[in-house]
Amino acid sequence: MDAHAPSMHIAMFPWFAMGHFIPFLHLSNKLAKRGHKISFFTPRRTQTKLQHLNLHPHHITFVPINVPHVDGLPHDAETTSDVPSSLFPLIATAMDSTEKHIELLLRELKPQIVFFDFQHWLPNITRSLGIKCIQYWILNPSTIAYLWNGPRQIQGGELTEVDLMKPPKGFPDSSIKLHAHELRFLAATRKLEFGSGVFLYDRLGLGPILPEPPNSTLEEKWVSWLEGFNPGSVVFCAYGSEGSLPENQFQELLLGLEQAGFPFLAALKPPNGFESIEEAMPKGFGERVQGRGIVDEGWVPQQLILGHRSVGCFITHCGAASVTEALVNKCQLVFLPRLGADHIINARMFSRKLKVGVEVEKGEEDGLFTKESVCKAVKTVMEDETEVGREVRENHAKLRNFLLRDNLESTCVDGFCQQLQDLL
Repeated sequence: MDAHAPSMHIAMFPWFAMGHFIPFLHLSNKLAKRGHKISFFTPRRTQTKLQHLNLHPHHITFVPINVPHVDGLPHDAETTSDVPSSLFPLIATAMDSTEKHIELLLRELKPQIVFFDFQHWLPNITRSLGIKCIQYWILNPSTIAYLWNGPRQIQGGELTEVDLMKPPKGFPDSSIKLHAHELRFLAATRKLEFGSGVFLYDRLGLGPILPEPPNSTLEEKWVSWLEGFNPGSVVFCAYGSEGSLPENQFQELLLGLEQAGFPFLAALKPPNGFESIEEAMPKGFGERVQGRGIVDEGWVPQQLILGHRSVGCFITHCGAASVTEALVNKCQLVFLPRLGADHIINARMFSRKLKVGVEVEKGEEDGLFTKESVCKAVKTVMEDETEVGREVRENHAKLRNFLLRDNLESTCVDGFCQQLQDLL
């Protein structure tokens, strides 16, 4: 930190999802490294999942929040990783129920700035307390430009599938084409109530932030398993902590991994209606892949696994944090976007514009993928003799080197800190 710049006290209050906690914590590490004090609000039981990513415990303090129970939620549910996607709006309602508690914490802690994302009510509190607040989007800027900003906001009325087929006027990239099933989803989400009777889009109102190497090590069970395979030979598939695949797609994904022939580690939630991974697996699957394939439904340290030398391919659901963690590692990328605005745009931009990976082919109308399309995408990036495989390897290496070059990120973060100082 500039010796002449005073340190700031900043509070972080992310949406209750691991895919939001982690990017907020990455940013917190950057700010704490420069001497700023961070108060990080997190549900009480979730704190243990984040502690290993806190690289500056003398500057970053976790502030536990008791999440009120909401009818319809399991009694121990705190975050989206604890429930199926159909109950995410109730997690939002529970988060909204912390409003009075958050106000008391802010009065007590007296931060100068609060970073938030889905808490549409927070600016009213901070305004009354004389605290600055910043809505921190963890989305790709292309997503914001395509779906929210600029001309679309003045078109009037509801945006339809036809409206969303084309980018807004002035959008610089023509490589982003949306499939019919994606257009239906994106149009429908504009009318989606997301807790407390609030529409999802009404909750949404700096340069690259790259993850620092974690200060923890990979568990011995993962190390010993990964070390049993050649460098760059293992396929790692993580479909995010928020959503589960339907049973048929869950099985097609696993069969595609089996068919590709590489050792694999898949971190997946059981499909809706299933209590465990085992009961949802294709018949005989466990026996056929024994010794070369693991399917795990628990929490896995994604960043540490991506950095292991045995991992050669990453199948990602295309969340912003996951893509960033993958881009700064050497594994090749396969994009299997879940239905989410940012996930879809990320997949198109990184596969078609930047060409740093391959997207799994899906049906235009139904959005379904097959075991053959999963296998094809994995083999394309893993086998050296394919022209596409060579191209994405070269492009990924170039982008990785760009992102990791000296002073790129530090210049962005230093400039951002100065802008924060200017707000005060």
